Amino acid sequence: MQHGWPALYTLLLWWFSTGVILYLNGLPRDTHKWTMAGATVLLGIALLGVAVSASDTRVTGAYLAFTAGLMVWAWQEVGFLLGYVTGPRRRACPPQARGWRRVGHAVMAILYHELALIVLGAAVLALTWGRPNQVATGTFGVLWLMRLSAKLNVFLGVRNLNEQFLPEHLRYIHTYFRQRPSNGLFPVSVIAVTALAAMAWHSAVALSFSAFEVTACSFIAMLLSLALLEHWFMVLPLPSEKLWDWGMRSRATPGRALPPA
Repeated sequence: MQHGWPALYTLLLWWFSTGVILYLNGLPRDTHKWTMAGATVLLGIALLGVAVSASDTRVTGAYLAFTAGLMVWAWQEVGFLLGYVTGPRRRACPPQARGWRRVGHAVMAILYHELALIVLGAAVLALTWGRPNQVATGTFGVLWLMRLSAKLNVFLGVRNLNEQFLPEHLRYIHTYFRQRPSNGLFPVSVIAVTALAAMAWHSAVALSFSAFEVTACSFIAMLLSLALLEHWFMVLPLPSEKLWDWGMRSRATPGRALPPA
C-alpha cells in the first residue's frame, strides 16, 4: 500500500477540493470577498507548510508538502473563479477576431491569472530551493504544466468545454474557447502526459527507493494520471461534470447575457 494510500489521498483531495471551490464560487456574490480572504489566509498557512516540509524526508513530510503545494494552487483557482485574479480584458472575444488577434485578446483576459501563477510558483521554488523535499515544487509544477496544456487545448478546440463550471461573472471567458471534436495539439498532449505518468509510476514502484521517495513519486504519478483523465474528458462523450454535481448546487440559475465585445 506504499503506492495505494498516496494515490487514494490524491484522488480524494482532487475531487473534494474541486467541489468545494465550485460550491463556494456559486454562493451569492457578497460572500466572495470572505471566501477570498479565507483563501488568502490558507495561502499563508500553505506557504508555511511548504517551508516547514522542505527539509522533512519522512513519509509524513511528503504528505505535508503535497497538501501544502495543492493549497497554494487552490488560491489562484479561487481567485480566478471569483473574478479577482483574471485579466484586464473583462468582455467577450469579438466574433471577427482571428489568429494572433484572438490570441492577444485571450492572453489579456487571463493575464493577471498567469502572472499570479508565476509569482506563486517562484515562491514555492524559493522556499524549497536546495532542500531534499521537492514534493511541493513538483506538485505545483505538474499542476501548472497540465493546466497550461488544458488551456491551450480548449483555446484550439475540444468537444467538451465544461462552460457550466464558469460562474455568471466569468461567462465571457467561454467566448475564447472553441468547440470542435479535437485539435492538432491534443494527441501530442495526451502522448506527453501518458509518457510522464508512466515514468512517474515506474519510479514509484522502484524497489531501490526509500519510503519517502516512493510516496513522493506516487503523488506526482497520480496527479499526472488525473491530468490524463481530465484531458480525455475534454474529447470523450462522457458526463464528467456529474462528478461535481454536489459542488454545483449553490449556483444561481444562469440566463444573463454576455457582456458586449
